Amino acid sequence: MNTALSADGTRIAYDQIGDGPIVVIVNGALSRATDAGGLAAALADAGLRAVTWDRRARGSSGDAPGSTPEREAEDLAAVIDAVGGGASVLGHSSGAILALFAASLGVPMHSLLLSEPPLRFGVDEPSDDLAERLQRLIDDGRPDEAVVTFQLESVGLPREMVDGIRASDQFAALVPLAQSTVYDTALVHLVSTPTPEMLAVTQPVTVIRGEQTFPVLVAAADRLAAAIDGAELVVVPESVMHRPDPAATARVVRDRVS
Repeated sequence: MNTALSADGTRIAYDQIGDGPIVVIVNGALSRATDAGGLAAALADAGLRAVTWDRRARGSSGDAPGSTPEREAEDLAAVIDAVGGGASVLGHSSGAILALFAASLGVPMHSLLLSEPPLRFGVDEPSDDLAERLQRLIDDGRPDEAVVTFQLESVGLPREMVDGIRASDQFAALVPLAQSTVYDTALVHLVSTPTPEMLAVTQPVTVIRGEQTFPVLVAAADRLAAAIDGAELVVVPESVMHRPDPAATARVVRDRVS
């Protein structure tokens, strides 16, 4: 992977595939750049240059103590600059929130494609101290409990599903990402109700969601699209339960990126 240097000196690992207009993918919680590999390949097949990256505290990227949502916005800016600028940004889940937040701070991007951002608009928000409690678990050497707590309280997964994940082979790969749950929690807590600046971004905005997905995500996508002047809402039937279908999503992006 290649490396971009963020404003605070943190090294951010990224990769790219394909030729054409640049689309930077911003992953959601508990994921690495490789998790967007199928989507990146579909974008490349659609004639685009797809960029995947490890958000800080994940995979091959670095981290810095006390990282904030603003630092993550700087990471995105560093990746866009490293690949030559002039990028559109496709964010999924908390990555969609980060993309919109970064745009509101002036991070340059051509257009925004926001896939199922978990915005709550003040309804059934996690507790205000969740990020602090997650950090304490990590500092106490219990990153596994941080991951479980994040899944239960931030994501809102039912206990039986979380217990099943913990018992599966995939759980071991999630534990090293525990620190990133603090950052995702802090980001969503900060702007779960989007700021006026987020709703006033000047880039073209496309909000994308599946037809069959979690009700909170349907409500969030529909409300966000209605709140941003000129935003387009696109429902992708092939995307099911918060999993973007690569080929169908790539078609939506291709038709809106030049």
